[in-house]
Amino acid sequence: MEKIKEVIVVEGKDDTKRLALAVDCDTIETMGSAINDDILDQIALAHDLRGVIVFTDPDGPGEQIRKIISQNVPGVKHAFLTRAEARRKFKTKESIGIEHASVQAIREALDKVVEERIEAVPTVTKRFLVQEGLIGTPQARQLREALGNYLRIGYTNGKQLEKRLNMFGISEEEVKEALDEIRKERIYE
Repeated sequence: MEKIKEVIVVEGKDDTKRLALAVDCDTIETMGSAINDDILDQIALAHDLRGVIVFTDPDGPGEQIRKIISQNVPGVKHAFLTRAEARRKFKTKESIGIEHASVQAIREALDKVVEERIEAVPTVTKRFLVQEGLIGTPQARQLREALGNYLRIGYTNGKQLEKRLNMFGISEEEVKEALDEIRKERIYE
C-alpha cells in the first residue's frame, strides 16, 4: 500500500476510514464545515512539516472548507473526486462523499494532486473562457463540469473557473487540449 508523505485533510472519520483502505496516510479531520482556528493551526503546522493535501467532498460544504483552508494556509495541494465517483451506490438516499468512493477512485485522485501557486501569474483569461464556451452559453455548465472532471480540479461556476485554473497554473493550451478531448468524446452531453 502506497505511503502518502503529506497529511491529508478530510471532513470526517468516515473519510479517514475509507482512505485507510486505499493508502497509508495520516489525516486531519475538519469535523465537517465547522472548521475552526484550532484545526486551521493543525493544518498550518502539518503544511510546514510535511505538506498538506486537501481532499474534501465534491459538494458545496466541501468546496467551502477547501476555500477556507486555501485562504488560511496558502500553497496547499488539492485532490479531487468527481461527483459520480463520490456518489453513494445502492442506497435510495442521495449522498456524496469521499466515504462512498471506491479505493481505485481515491488512489487515482491522490495520483493527480494539483498544487496551488501562491503568486500565480494568470494563465487563462475570462475572454478565453467565453471564447471556449465555458461562460455564457447554454452548455457552459455541463462543459465546465466535464472540464473539472477531466483536469481533476473539481466543478466550478464560471467566475471560480478562471481563478482555479490560474491558481493551479493550468494554461490556455492545456484547457484547449482537454476541451478537444471532451468534445471529441462528447463527455459533457
